[in-house]
Amino acid sequence: MGLIRNALHAVLLPALLALHPQVAIARAPTQSAALAEVEDGRLLAVMRDDSRRTMAVDPLGALFHGGEVSGDELAQVFTDTQLRAARKSGQLTLAALARINRAALSPERKISYDAFLAAKREEQDWLRPDLIALTAVRPLEHFGGLHMEFPALLARGGAIPFESEADYRRNLGLNRAFATVLDNAVLRFRQGLDSSVVDTRLTVRNMIAQIDTLLAHPPEESPFYAPVTSFPDTVPASRRAALRSAYAATIRSDLYPAYRRLRDFLNDEYLPAARDSVGLSSMKGGDALYRKLIERETTLKLEPERVHQLGLSEVKRIQREMDAVRDRLGYPGDLKAFFEHIRTDPRFHPTSEEELARGYAEVARKVEALAPRYFHRLPRTPLVIQPYPAYRAQYEAGGSYTQGSADGRRPGIFWYNTHDLPSRFLSGVTTLYLHEGAPGHHFQISRAQEDTSLPDLQRFGGNDAYVEGWALYAETLGFAMGLYDDPLQHWGTLDDEMLRAMRLVVDTGIHAKGWSREQAIEYMLANSGMGRTDATAEVERYIAWPAQALSYKIGALTIQNLRSEAETALGPRFDIRDFHEQVLGSGALPLPILEAKVRGWIARQR
Repeated sequence: MGLIRNALHAVLLPALLALHPQVAIARAPTQSAALAEVEDGRLLAVMRDDSRRTMAVDPLGALFHGGEVSGDELAQVFTDTQLRAARKSGQLTLAALARINRAALSPERKISYDAFLAAKREEQDWLRPDLIALTAVRPLEHFGGLHMEFPALLARGGAIPFESEADYRRNLGLNRAFATVLDNAVLRFRQGLDSSVVDTRLTVRNMIAQIDTLLAHPPEESPFYAPVTSFPDTVPASRRAALRSAYAATIRSDLYPAYRRLRDFLNDEYLPAARDSVGLSSMKGGDALYRKLIERETTLKLEPERVHQLGLSEVKRIQREMDAVRDRLGYPGDLKAFFEHIRTDPRFHPTSEEELARGYAEVARKVEALAPRYFHRLPRTPLVIQPYPAYRAQYEAGGSYTQGSADGRRPGIFWYNTHDLPSRFLSGVTTLYLHEGAPGHHFQISRAQEDTSLPDLQRFGGNDAYVEGWALYAETLGFAMGLYDDPLQHWGTLDDEMLRAMRLVVDTGIHAKGWSREQAIEYMLANSGMGRTDATAEVERYIAWPAQALSYKIGALTIQNLRSEAETALGPRFDIRDFHEQVLGSGALPLPILEAKVRGWIARQR
């Protein structure tokens, strides 16, 4: 899923990360309804105050959620000033939470309290000086780095409105401020050079290539110029030429020079000192950081070896199912030979961008018709299907999702990749749309954002184990919907599930066992039908974003196990729509809190 991430932003927005062992849903009120109403109000006031302060110290988060941000505020990104403000804000919130009587809260707000307390504790943990010394000094990377995501954030159709001349002027000021942000990133990288905490040469080379691709476009073809290529009627025609001239001048005099300074620094100073080894275990402090990242991404304290073994077990299970589908597809050879067959046989690959577009549109129509059978409430936010722009496609996965705005005015976007079409698979069309679009990320994220009864943390927060776990679980709904009756699409969903299982093996292999990039790529090619281009992009993603790839399978298995528990306990009374409402109805929760909620619901139904 497409997200804008930096050292602070990665702490503040996906903050539902830590475990809270005392998670329970009261079977009966411990105080009167009146007392619960008062205490609920106090908790919500604390959360609102925290949200206000958080947006003040996290301008990227504020922009992403449609808030107004000044250039001066944006220029604080990647600075110690920003980190100090975030630390102080979190301390104030924890002190206020200590004054809340949890026992007096309503059952719904007990969930909010537990999730919020876990989030703020985890946030403060990641703001510790020892962890900042390992994270803040590596502010950018090639997968989702701000240097590539920011142009999309401020483009038309991105996070900010373009409805008036004032909107265009405000965006122009943010563009100028972003040049300062890039210079701040260089200062952070220099700190890493001084402390010998540096990124991999692979990541640095990819970032240099990304910047070269962006700078190869003349200013009038830059993504930063895109907002002034067309205007709404509310911008007077007499003002448009001046705006176009101002945007081009800012790109030439501010943005492109800042990108060149970053590029020259990375190439001339940072690259010679970068790490040859791609795993965190080779970086100073990397072993401890990787364990901390596993806990953040899965919301569970898991040892790398345990995750690795779980992955190996899942790979074997899925291969047995794949072998049965291979037989249905009429291929007589063994599984490894079939992997190579589908990589090379043209009938498994799109011949045009239009063919991919038609495939995704057809799946979208089917899901739209069937969704009411599986969900009581559908999102109001529209979903659009778009290919990645050319300047991004080479460095992106096969697909991703960008969330819409909470008011539904900006749609969610399902992105698909048309770079190197012979490496794309027609078999993956259904499962990719279910994951990135509906009922995956789009349903979960939009439902939460649209629910104004939830506190902001539950509306807009998230952890990857829940968010990606739900999206992977959503892929499995294609079986009941009949979308995998076609054995080719059935193969596609198994191939994608295999990818998530292999991630457990490969991510831990790279960062805890010393695997090389090439070793990881060959493992993925030997155990799935994915093409080399996709396997390479995936492995380079894990190198840049350690532990995140573990969240999918861990989260999905948790949701699948909860559904199995509910089906067994409730028998004929089980309604899939009720179960999905329990999973989605409180926003993105850490897995232990989600488990407590669903099991409480099962007990009440019995």
